[in-house]
Amino acid sequence: MSQVLIIDDDVELSDLLKEVLSFEHFTVNAAYDGVAGLAAMNHEVDLVLLDVMMPKLNGFETLKQLREKWDVPVLMLTAKGEEIDRVVGLELGADDYLPKPFSERELLARIRAILRRTQAIKSLEQVASTDKGPASVSSAVSDVLVYHDITLYPGKLEAFCNTDLLDLTSTEFALLQYFLRHPGQVLTKELLSLDVLGKRLAMFDRAIDMHVSNLRKKLPDWPNGKARIKTLRGRGYLLVEGD
Repeated sequence: MSQVLIIDDDVELSDLLKEVLSFEHFTVNAAYDGVAGLAAMNHEVDLVLLDVMMPKLNGFETLKQLREKWDVPVLMLTAKGEEIDRVVGLELGADDYLPKPFSERELLARIRAILRRTQAIKSLEQVASTDKGPASVSSAVSDVLVYHDITLYPGKLEAFCNTDLLDLTSTEFALLQYFLRHPGQVLTKELLSLDVLGKRLAMFDRAIDMHVSNLRKKLPDWPNGKARIKTLRGRGYLLVEGD
């Protein structure tokens, strides 16, 4: 049973969300400001629903502090039409955003998509922990994935460039893993949104753009100065090799 932590100062909405999620067999806790939300975090939490506008500590500052210690998936709840809130949230490491007001169906779909992704990573961890044989490179259930100087350990949710640990969110890790499994292929935003984020790409949805931008900043360039991920305007993205 997955555990969700709601951090939102709207008590009425939080109570409604608790009722909806509990009915869908989630374990739910709620905190009504950022400070209380950070205090309520623990290793049992599988996903955080985080509001932007809150007293004491707003959603952005809460997310920033949350990311210093936890890699738990975060779904931000933003004001309808406030694109800047969504962009800033994604830049700070949110996994996705949902504009208010939203339907119960949309909320549950977003939560389940995020949890499917993180639970797939956990299943790889279980496979890796029970596999006593040699590492299988680029296998679907491998405990190591190597591409040139980048090494991914899906079970540990760790990525290295040479010997340097890359500080990636769970979404950035999943995105990098997808790129490494499809080197030299043009990956459209629609494909990345569906296969990595688990949702169809909506008009004006910039989530994939922001996640790729964040990932690109965290990946060192090739020795020749070329970026590892190339943007193909109107087509998508491409993982490129250095010369």
